[in-house]
Amino acid sequence: MILMLMTDAWWSGANSGMIGGVLGAGIGILGGFAGSLVGILAPRGVGRSFVLGGIFLVILTCVLSLITGLFALLLAGQPWHVWYPLVLVGGIGIVVFGCLFPVVTRLYRHAEQRQLEASAMRGA
Repeated sequence: MILMLMTDAWWSGANSGMIGGVLGAGIGILGGFAGSLVGILAPRGVGRSFVLGGIFLVILTCVLSLITGLFALLLAGQPWHVWYPLVLVGGIGIVVFGCLFPVVTRLYRHAEQRQLEASAMRGA
């Protein structure tokens, strides 16, 4: 059974493009920033908890956006211009950053392995 909680739209159709654009641009900027940090810090093995924590925080934010969009669609009875930007940004962010997380983890593991091998060679 679908429970309709609200009949008024959370925002207007005119504002929908602005909200979707801001959310999409925000996720894109975070992706570019994360990519820059990974490219600079991961090969050196520096900032692992900061970088991985930041990526995890973005994934969590995207999950919340997706859940909010699905709530607006399924339970709150919101029109498409309300739920669509939330679902789109949340879904894309989960896929992109979710695929990025294991890659970055592997880069940090390789950097750690290189550091261990270098210290073993110096000690020998």
